[in-house]
Amino acid sequence: MTTYQTLLYYCYTPIADAEEFASDHLNFCKSLGLTGRIIVAGEGLNGTVSGTAEACSVYMETLHADQRFAGIDFKIDDVAEPSFVKMHCRYKSEIVHSGLRDPRIIDPNRQTGKHLEPADFMAMKDNDDVVVLDVRSNYEHSLGKFKNAVTLDIENFRDFPAMINELAQYKDKKILTYCTGGIKCEKASALLLHEGFKDVYQLHGGIIKYGKEAGGKDFEGKCYVFDNRLAVDVNSVNPAIISVCRNCGTVTAKMINCGNPECNEHFTQCDACGNELEGCCSSECRQHPRKRPYDGTGYYVKVPQPVNLVKKAAKLSVPQNS
Repeated sequence: MTTYQTLLYYCYTPIADAEEFASDHLNFCKSLGLTGRIIVAGEGLNGTVSGTAEACSVYMETLHADQRFAGIDFKIDDVAEPSFVKMHCRYKSEIVHSGLRDPRIIDPNRQTGKHLEPADFMAMKDNDDVVVLDVRSNYEHSLGKFKNAVTLDIENFRDFPAMINELAQYKDKKILTYCTGGIKCEKASALLLHEGFKDVYQLHGGIIKYGKEAGGKDFEGKCYVFDNRLAVDVNSVNPAIISVCRNCGTVTAKMINCGNPECNEHFTQCDACGNELEGCCSSECRQHPRKRPYDGTGYYVKVPQPVNLVKKAAKLSVPQNS
């Protein structure tokens, strides 16, 4: 029986010729038969890849053999099947988009919050002088979060910097930041320090590592993940479901994307409403002419658009300047 794994990881490290590296790395991943999504930037790597246990082992060994990536902490999940359909490796300006590119403000290789291992995070999180801060987006913390955590009303991580003023009330507290795998905390904690917060920590390895090493104690609900699983269980100690169906309010942990591709909103929806609305967030989206067929999962693979041969031929026929 073939066994599969899904690897979640990131690494802040300078990568020269990052755009060329992304192209070469894509070919390497495809040669191993991996599927997944990797972002490459001059500041490092951010990826989730999935494949056979053997292919994942080769992938990890190869990256660890490169001095730039020797310190990567891979979070490994055993899965019944690959967690992606295709392999993407793209070059971008940041490996997690914050909108802040000035290294004098944010440079995780220079300054971040103190890294806490899961056991240390668990020991500190309920102290009176501590604030546990979720730096993820709304759709993520609505599905699951640490008990009593402070959450932010943000649609994307790039909205985090604008929320600093709302956090000023906690400047005399110890701030324990957390996210899915740790990557957002690197920049969030760096920004907090830059803005005058004195005692800032971050959960090393994020929610995923906390679940594996500390049993996920006091993480309520499920953890949103960026692959076709959409959500994974974390808490094996005192689990609870905190999310509700957007449409009827029934308790549910099922996270989907709206079937209307022009909406594509992430939200929780029970099976009954999913069937009634065909995986859409509203009746309006259900009536949209481009609505995707609902198969009960609410997960949709991006389908490449066909090449416009007429437009391509016209472009090629334009005479070039000599």
